[in-house]
Amino acid sequence: MSGQPLSDAALDQLFREARSHNKWLDKPVSEEQIRQIYDLLKWGPTSANSCPARFVFVRSPEAKERLKPCLDEGNVDKAMSAPVVAIIGMDMEFYEKLPKLFPHTDARSWFVGKPDKIRETAFRNSSLQGAYLIMAARSLGLDCGPMSGFDNAKLDAAFFPDGKVKSNFICAIGYGDPSGLYPRGPRLDFEEACRIE
Repeated sequence: MSGQPLSDAALDQLFREARSHNKWLDKPVSEEQIRQIYDLLKWGPTSANSCPARFVFVRSPEAKERLKPCLDEGNVDKAMSAPVVAIIGMDMEFYEKLPKLFPHTDARSWFVGKPDKIRETAFRNSSLQGAYLIMAARSLGLDCGPMSGFDNAKLDAAFFPDGKVKSNFICAIGYGDPSGLYPRGPRLDFEEACRIE
């Protein structure tokens, strides 16, 4: 319910104890779980409710073979051993959905013929939606391993051949194997990263 803080256990699961995983337990992620992830993340806010992210959940051996040559060498094992790798793409024609998603004004006209505004909006908001994906997966008891080490052009050719969607980042999803974790990196203190004015 809105206005009620989450429990410490929930905050630990989402933030304080959650880690980016590199190794995975041999435990599958079901289609039902994938659908649950999307059904949570879709409610996260985006500007003008633009929802530009498009997701490909790479799960089959055949799809993983298409993904493999797109990956940087250091990410091959991390991705190939994961039950699922989500490709977070950005629809460069997202504004065509605005009559449905933002119907009370002509929001489509804000973007038509404005490639810089399209790219900026698509990138910012698909990044947000990718972060929502991570939090949704964690809230369902799954672990994540987000990655940016891949060849965007190769990946786009393999998974978005019509050219309308461009890849933003990828994220392995599954049940993390703690033996693959590195010591946790530090974070900036409030005073180093924030100010209140």
